[in-house]
Amino acid sequence: MVAEADSRWGGLDVLHNNVGIESRQLLMDTTEEEWDRVMAVDLKSMLLATQAAVPALERRGGGAITCVSSVAALRGAGRTAYAAAKAGVLGFVVSVAIQLAPKAIRVNAIAPGTVWTPMVEDLGSEMRERRRRAIPLGVEGTAWDVGWAAVYLASAEARWV
Repeated sequence: MVAEADSRWGGLDVLHNNVGIESRQLLMDTTEEEWDRVMAVDLKSMLLATQAAVPALERRGGGAITCVSSVAALRGAGRTAYAAAKAGVLGFVVSVAIQLAPKAIRVNAIAPGTVWTPMVEDLGSEMRERRRRAIPLGVEGTAWDVGWAAVYLASAEARWV
């Protein structure tokens, strides 16, 4: 991925770590295999992508990394492995932001709330309505809402964020 960006566009300025699979299992129903799968996709992938991107960002004199977490990191909502992985993303971001700031690489997290995505399509209309009513604004977010936050964080306007 990084080599392709270097080859095609002459370098890398932004890494957007937006990956996630969900596990809706409660504590006692979460298997070790499911835990490991969710941690590998939702958290370990961010480590590996970030490690791969940093040298290219350094060659460009800095850049921006954005990692997508989830409100589940803060609320849990019974999704044990998913909530733990997304909370891990927040810890990862804080640690890496401190390490990379002297290299002019900004690292931020976005923790979206209730967003309608393909990952939750199978919840059905009744659950979707329940989710919508639980949102203070009364409307679900979309991928565009998260995307525009990511665009801002990648932009020069967020130079101090």
